[in-house]
Amino acid sequence: MIGLGGPSVGLAEKLAVWRQLSSGQLAQGAKVAEFESKFGIWSGCQNVVALNSGTSALHIGNLALGIGLGDEVIVPSFTFAASANAIALTGATAVFCDVEPLYFTLDVEKVRGLITTRTRAIMAVHLYGQMADMVALKELADEFDLLLIEDASQAHGALLNGIPAGSWGDFGAFSFYPTKNMTTGEGGALTTSRADIDRSARLLRNQGMIERYKNEVVGLNNRMTEIGAAIGIQQLKRINSFNSKRIRNAGVLSGMLDGLSGIQVPIVRPNSRHVFHQYTITVAQDRDGFSRELAKLNVQSAVYYPTPVHRLPAFQIDAYLPVTETLASTCLSLPVHPSLSRSKVSAVAMAVRRVLGA
Repeated sequence: MIGLGGPSVGLAEKLAVWRQLSSGQLAQGAKVAEFESKFGIWSGCQNVVALNSGTSALHIGNLALGIGLGDEVIVPSFTFAASANAIALTGATAVFCDVEPLYFTLDVEKVRGLITTRTRAIMAVHLYGQMADMVALKELADEFDLLLIEDASQAHGALLNGIPAGSWGDFGAFSFYPTKNMTTGEGGALTTSRADIDRSARLLRNQGMIERYKNEVVGLNNRMTEIGAAIGIQQLKRINSFNSKRIRNAGVLSGMLDGLSGIQVPIVRPNSRHVFHQYTITVAQDRDGFSRELAKLNVQSAVYYPTPVHRLPAFQIDAYLPVTETLASTCLSLPVHPSLSRSKVSAVAMAVRRVLGA
């Protein structure tokens, strides 16, 4: 079976973990600070706060912005639930918006139509490795004096107009879950150019204190471990190679599949770099049956995400989001991870062609 992939961890990461375990320093310390510095340099983001998950980065970032009860944050429904969960956990209301049919990210004009006097922020989600239209979203946020948040959990190294994901908004949030383009085991990071958000996030991740036992605010325990940071430092040496291979593999798939009747391959936004956390096609008819047929040909596929967030039991919001509903019933992700050889990528494409009868 050609799988969807998992963490690409080698000897360097294993030795780094062993060295860290041997040091006796396991909780947040110098290694986390080193990872923050190196991730900031690599990502082009001014300030980095390492955390225990991407969800924590979103949650803490919203808290640091002062978002809470009575506020509304506009967010796509075609995303993982964590995007909206982080809003709800502050007491604010997630207002679900439809997405662009070509790029699967926030539809800017639909966002405009949802802005009210209670709207405090727009949360853009860079889905599958593709950045949202941050130029237009930033202009809209500035027009209405709104905060702008980037959920960059799937967009490590993505660019728009040469500007990296995580550096456009008031803050950005990255995930280092094992399936992401790089990993720390579990982990996340908040990025920001605002010194006030940086300091607030550092307080909130560590029980409300920067200096030990000097608790300035009510905080959380959302720290990254030294072991996670040690893994992340090694992954940063390989992330450019990982991304290049993902982009190469996506190019092979699109070259063999583009133009076939019955599916639509991913479309890359102009002036951007898509880093293909997932290679997601849409299937015109019987997506689930299509997936089962691929499995018979030893190709794994998966649906991200089968149920729009606004229809999940945790939210149950009545909203008319036709593009989101269509994508949830037609999207299908194929293997694109960097461990795939060119022959394996070609085998994936040939399996798709065979199911299509092409």
